[in-house]
Amino acid sequence: MEEIYIKLKNVISEKRLLINEPMYKHTSFKIGGPADIYVIVNTIEELKDVLKIAKSSNTLVTCIGNGTNLLVKDTGIRGIVVKLDFNEINVNEEEIEAGAGVKLPFLAQVAYKNSLSGLEFASGIPGTVGGAVKMNAGAYGGEFKDIIVSTTYLDEELNLKEISNKEQNFSYRHSIFEETNDIITNVKIKLKKEKPEIIKAKMEENLLKRKEKQPLNFPNAGSIFKRKNEYIPAEIIDKCGLKGYNIGDACVSELHAGFIVNKGKATSEDVLKLIEYIRKTVKKQYKVDLELEIKILG
Repeated sequence: MEEIYIKLKNVISEKRLLINEPMYKHTSFKIGGPADIYVIVNTIEELKDVLKIAKSSNTLVTCIGNGTNLLVKDTGIRGIVVKLDFNEINVNEEEIEAGAGVKLPFLAQVAYKNSLSGLEFASGIPGTVGGAVKMNAGAYGGEFKDIIVSTTYLDEELNLKEISNKEQNFSYRHSIFEETNDIITNVKIKLKKEKPEIIKAKMEENLLKRKEKQPLNFPNAGSIFKRKNEYIPAEIIDKCGLKGYNIGDACVSELHAGFIVNKGKATSEDVLKLIEYIRKTVKKQYKVDLELEIKILG
């Protein structure tokens, strides 16, 4: 990787270029071994340069946002991990264009300050715009598919393209970007004018619900399993008596059974074993196959 690092130094500031960088520093789970090379990119041109270098050396590239929906294995991630730090925001009447690296709580605040409603559901989601579009993030009855106008992305040939809402094949926690290696760069969303006090009240209500129902005091990666029409994972995991069940420092949250929390020094192996135990128990008792919502890297 030394040769690749030398090439990357020509296009990226050394402050944003790290070797053998522990991924536990960059995930909300606080779990994960080292990335061979960890790069923070600020512009699309920088991203293109990194991808060209990776392609020329046949090196694997993994793109991440805020690391909030990830479990990185203890062995780490081979190749280059690219953190997208695209943070531009432009407000034009009822439309907002935001870079893929913008954090959702910050974007919700921008909407509120411009008297724009429609993002209140995202005010407590700790991810970034790019990740939220890719997985069609949602909460409290809202989803990104409800507000997306269009998404701009970089395809595998390094061409910038823009697609409409309909072309993104949105469904529950899914978009077309789950099926490709395209990299989301920025997004346009459409909101509607509303009185600031009404927006603020909705945001505060959602944040209060989050604090009451989610284990925010421990590192976690959000909901581990996807909800289905037939069942809510947290409910059936709770009915299986698994709240508080632990393997090492990985523990099923006693506050919300849909969450696994890191009680201190949990390893990815602990979490993976716990996920497997939960799945087997639920399958045995309810004949249900739980589907992962988090992404496993490494």
